[in-house]
Amino acid sequence: MATRDIKVLIAKPGLDGHDRGAKVVARALRENGMEVVYTGIRQTPEMIVNSAVELGVDVVGLSILSGAHGDLFPRILEGLQNAGMSNVLVIAGGIIPDSDKKGLEKIGVAGVFGPGTSTRDVIKFIEEST
Repeated sequence: MATRDIKVLIAKPGLDGHDRGAKVVARALRENGMEVVYTGIRQTPEMIVNSAVELGVDVVGLSILSGAHGDLFPRILEGLQNAGMSNVLVIAGGIIPDSDKKGLEKIGVAGVFGPGTSTRDVIKFIEEST
């Protein structure tokens, strides 16, 4: 169980409509004592940033399967930075090629979790990183 309240925003940026993985992760985080808000599908970067600011979250989890992470994630990270939320832990999950992971880490994505990652691994990463 989490030793302190950790607020997490789970978001599906872009036009990707498949959200089973995001819902599974959100539920696992809740069951581990974290406060989780899931924004639903088809969120713009601006919507995600606004939600993160409004809720005052510690973590933003981005779930993407569409391949648009190279366009959408930088916009989200820039928006968080501009909103004074550069201390927020940003993690990503979904279909993200290994060749893109270093570039995402360079812009501020702290962890990238692909298909088959254990929810326990995601929980441990968040707990150790916040």
